[in-house]
Amino acid sequence: MSRSLNKVTLIGNLGNDPEVRSTTGGNRVATFSLATSRSWNDASGTKQEKTEWHRCVVWNTKSSQLADIVEKYVKKGDKLYVEGRIEYRQWQDKDGQTRYSTEINVRELIMLGGGSGAARSGGGDLDSEAANGARARSASPAKAKAGGGEDFEDFPGALADEDDDLPF
Repeated sequence: MSRSLNKVTLIGNLGNDPEVRSTTGGNRVATFSLATSRSWNDASGTKQEKTEWHRCVVWNTKSSQLADIVEKYVKKGDKLYVEGRIEYRQWQDKDGQTRYSTEINVRELIMLGGGSGAARSGGGDLDSEAANGARARSASPAKAKAGGGEDFEDFPGALADEDDDLPF
């Protein structure tokens, strides 16, 4: 038996506030654009940068109300970790032209930081909703500054403490 895998992992920033709507069957769906960037130096040593935009779709399911969480807590400019699968669709527009789209069907979403409020400080309704099966987690702003030079404001003596309880 041959196997295959369709898995996408992205970390990026929202270009606009998510759009949330209900289908005719009553299911809720959120859509948003996520920007990822990469940079490099070209042959002449000039720094280059390219931004890719990814259309992300988040559905409420029986076990997760992820679209509702996106509607409540995710805003333009937020940094997100998104995991899901890539889907290609085609359809006919009102003029009869064939249109194509590429979407990321999101299965997991983690808010990585920035801003203020209960959702970003790890408290509030998000934790209770996440405990009810929604796979969304929030990182505190201090933890969101990954990449060296993190601030240890919450635990000022953490680095100086020589006597820890680690078993190794």
